Amino acid sequence: MTTTISSPELLNRLRDEPHLAVIDVRTGAEFESLHIPGSHSVPLNVLDERAADLAALDRPAVLVCQSGARSQSALEVLGGAGKTDIWSLDGGLIAWQAAGGDTAAGASATWAMDRQVRLAAGSLVLTGILGSLIKPNAKWLAGGIGTGLVYSAISNTCTMGDMLSKLPYNKVEGYDVDAVLGELKQGTS
Repeated sequence: MTTTISSPELLNRLRDEPHLAVIDVRTGAEFESLHIPGSHSVPLNVLDERAADLAALDRPAVLVCQSGARSQSALEVLGGAGKTDIWSLDGGLIAWQAAGGDTAAGASATWAMDRQVRLAAGSLVLTGILGSLIKPNAKWLAGGIGTGLVYSAISNTCTMGDMLSKLPYNKVEGYDVDAVLGELKQGTS
């Protein structure tokens, strides 16, 4: 079974299959800043909690994130919950835009999670290096962040991203997962 779908293939399927659901697994604030028109926001942490409800949806779905990593994680969660007619958008929104797919921009200017992680990791490494000029043991902060980044790459997980996604600026006030699930069950956008 193919678990990914290319942007050109998704463009064609959305045109031919209006019942196909697009589920964006980025944070609510990332979704509000830019998303595929008609897609539904179900952040990865919410998807983890409601996997059984999403797996029970009686319609095929494509999972989307910024680059494809989080949607691939979501695919594994939903596949483990029994959903079979589901795909991850290969290359995420980056590939979607490169293929000429439409996007809707909102008022939010929240950075994509990978950019937030790079800023946080880079800032902590720089702090460790500069701090080591005063306190030599501060170098271990940089070493710890480097170790975490290596582990993140090997395991295809991102603990720092998970932590950053819980910050208030990455959440959307009034988000109602039950309303989103209701829309998905009805087949509406």
